[in-house]
Amino acid sequence: MTYQDLWHRLTPLYDDKEAQAIVRLVLEVQFGITLTDIYTGKVNELSRNEVEELDKIISRLERSEPVQYVLGRETFCGRAFHVAPGVLIPRPETEILCRWIEEDYNRPYCALQPPVPLQVLDVGTGSGCIAVTLASDLRNSAVTAWDISGDALLIARENVHQWQVRVELKMEDALHPSASAMQQQFDVIVSNPPYICEKERTAMAKNVLAYEPETALFVPDDDPLRFYRAIAEYGLQVFSEEGTLYFETNPIYINKVKEMLSCLGYKQIEQREDQFGKLRFIKAIRP
Repeated sequence: MTYQDLWHRLTPLYDDKEAQAIVRLVLEVQFGITLTDIYTGKVNELSRNEVEELDKIISRLERSEPVQYVLGRETFCGRAFHVAPGVLIPRPETEILCRWIEEDYNRPYCALQPPVPLQVLDVGTGSGCIAVTLASDLRNSAVTAWDISGDALLIARENVHQWQVRVELKMEDALHPSASAMQQQFDVIVSNPPYICEKERTAMAKNVLAYEPETALFVPDDDPLRFYRAIAEYGLQVFSEEGTLYFETNPIYINKVKEMLSCLGYKQIEQREDQFGKLRFIKAIRP
């Protein structure tokens, strides 16, 4: 079994470069084989057990299972997070959302930074990548993370423990917050909620549709702002003075999100692009 044999097995699903990158990632993460090792033929020196394990991994990849689920990990903001089919795979663009918040609140002598810990809420935490990142990198913060999925909260808890940060995990429905949730107060609410309309399914990759959780992906075609509206309305009830919303959005609907926030009275609404030049992120300060 050679490196060429391995990546050629994936070319029915991926182009040559992507297939090679996936196999290199598997070899490095699972077997400690570097690119230099590949060039010097170390793949051919794997033990029988390792060859069997590698064959099982490639077989899973041939069935369109994302490599992140196969390996059980994905890197986000420089940290490796455990992922499984119960949570979305963290995306590089979401790192921009975290860095925006850190940029706003980690500045020296920032007027926005309160003397008491900054109360942060991550709605729909999934793997916990946003919550853990902010708990680690956002100075003087206390982070709470919600999800409606018990499976997601178990994975988030594992990542919280792995990175030894303090995040309060709660099972909450963003569309119907509990009575106790209405008694909280937050300075920052951040969310990357479901925002893909059902009509966009046909344009999506097979491995996303087959393996990533639908409840974390899709919203009805007739109500694409469902979660943004609910979270923004919740913010009106629980925000401290100068409380701030940060959203990742579907670029198709970001202007509708902006209009909705404006109608609710939010001010100083800003938008930012992702790494591909698409307007994807939005920030707004409570009325």
